[in-house]
Amino acid sequence: MQLVTEDNITALAQQRWGTAKDPRTAQLMTALVRHLHDFAREVRLTEAEWMAAVQWLTATGQISDSKREEFILASDVLGLSMLVVQMNHRFSPGATPATVLGPFHIDGSPELGFGGDMSDDVPGTPLYITGTVRSLDGSPVPGAVLDVWQADAEGAYEAQLDVDEARLRAKYRAEQDGSYCVRTIAPKGYSIPMDGPVGDLIGQTEISHFRPAHVHFLLTADGHEPLITHLFEEGAEYLDSDVVFGTKQELVVRYDHREPGPAPDGTTCAVPWVEARYDFVLQPCKPH
Repeated sequence: MQLVTEDNITALAQQRWGTAKDPRTAQLMTALVRHLHDFAREVRLTEAEWMAAVQWLTATGQISDSKREEFILASDVLGLSMLVVQMNHRFSPGATPATVLGPFHIDGSPELGFGGDMSDDVPGTPLYITGTVRSLDGSPVPGAVLDVWQADAEGAYEAQLDVDEARLRAKYRAEQDGSYCVRTIAPKGYSIPMDGPVGDLIGQTEISHFRPAHVHFLLTADGHEPLITHLFEEGAEYLDSDVVFGTKQELVVRYDHREPGPAPDGTTCAVPWVEARYDFVLQPCKPH
């Protein structure tokens, strides 16, 4: 019988988890055991602190559902989500950088035509986002799908509201020349949900719990890597303190204010509106 001691328990636990039938699972679990044990030793973790952590994890699971992903939020505010994004999407210079998906993306958004209004009478200043989708060599990417979603003027996403139809989300397709036109409303900065375990933890720090104004994009196109990214408003609050570490200089765009009149989709906007222009550059898939 091998007696378990503080000195040998890490090696014993790694040995057991190293028996996983899948080599990658064995690698992940043995490394996780090593780092968890090293963490506990470094901070001299007490039993009360361990129990508090278990209860926090339990509460995080209990508040999560099909619309609220509290564990994703936890990963976001710890910087883990952006670290994983950056390690797995090392695009070439010139390609649009990726950012976090966030906890509020919903599959199956309705498809709209060029300049279709995804705000559908949600209050706010009309915003037209225009530009092109192209490949690294400058060639247009016709038919590229732009899955777009955002929060409303109160900082709430559809996933946070009791609604039965799509709200501030839609899919657009790039034209033959790669051009696209999204109509929505100008977003505002907002607080992440502070009524759960993640908010409780952040409330014990000086961390800003706000995100700068942004619109989410998920772009897909044949022959190219999927791109999950945001566009941020130039000059918006919280650009330097984004709680999920998602801001990149390449994704900050100027909003040009326009008077009532002709709009980029060929229609007329009867009220003052704003325009943002951005050209997405997609990374071609690596040949197999």
